[in-house]
Amino acid sequence: MELDMSSTQVTFTSSTELAAALRRAEAAHAEHEKRTGQPDPNWPDWYAEYIVREQAGEQPSSLL
Repeated sequence: MELDMSSTQVTFTSSTELAAALRRAEAAHAEHEKRTGQPDPNWPDWYAEYIVREQAGEQPSSLL
């Protein structure tokens, strides 16, 4: 199933919850960059998609 990123809403109940989501995305993105062997200048979009997929209940590792 393809997630429609344009209509998916993401909410956080606190800044702590948002920070935790960003930390999980950062850790996953570090693995992504390690596998590709190069820095990803498009990291903000990658983080955003990872967090949206995670909140939608999808396996965000599909980005990896």
